[in-house]
Amino acid sequence: MNHPLSAPQLAVELDRSSPVPLYYQLARAIEEAVLSGQLAPGDRFENELALAERLNLSRPTTRRAIQELVDKGLLVRKRGVGTQVVQSPVHRPVELTSLFDDLARAGQHPSTKLLEYSVGLPGDEVARELNIGPDETVVTIARLRSTQGEPLALMTNYLPLDLAPEPAELEAQGLYQSLRTKGVHVRLARQRIGAKSAGREEAELLDEKLRAPLLTMNRTAFDDSGKVVEYGVHVYRASRYNFETTLVDR
Repeated sequence: MNHPLSAPQLAVELDRSSPVPLYYQLARAIEEAVLSGQLAPGDRFENELALAERLNLSRPTTRRAIQELVDKGLLVRKRGVGTQVVQSPVHRPVELTSLFDDLARAGQHPSTKLLEYSVGLPGDEVARELNIGPDETVVTIARLRSTQGEPLALMTNYLPLDLAPEPAELEAQGLYQSLRTKGVHVRLARQRIGAKSAGREEAELLDEKLRAPLLTMNRTAFDDSGKVVEYGVHVYRASRYNFETTLVDR
């Protein structure tokens, strides 16, 4: 990481003959540099006026490009410091994958802290989602998932006792990878995405303010035979995480 007082000059190529607006070209070049790691979290970004002069752009054009990235959460303006690069948010496609696997593939270096691993009887909601009786034993697993050293998600999963991984596995790899080692293939899932305000414990664990907005995802997963293999209740920092979908007109 560069010293916080330094402001590396980003190499930017602009196509002035293109119909794509110059502010948009500049914003994309800066965004690519942040997401690729060329500009690291904590790096001070080049002064707006100096950047405009160096690239022979108007100041409003440069200001608009920088503001786009501030709005996206990639840059932040700090009084007395200037504009700095912040930790890039996690963009996760809505697919049948685990968060651990998605982060690892994106080079985000996930880590996991096991908060709870308990065996007991399910509540009504868990029994209904797992399609089991109220007297059947389930394992409750609660984890704090972090990336690049910052907390990202609180995940609580409920599994039948015979499918539950060992506690040590859950800090080394994702839940779905642990299920695969048991010969379980997650074939499909029913998923609900929503939002809520952070409670006191959630805010403390996720390093957010009390009542900060959180994204939620409840997922019920099924194997190849149609049997329910796990039910998850997850919350994510809205400031660091979003879901992406692709819509197709048929």
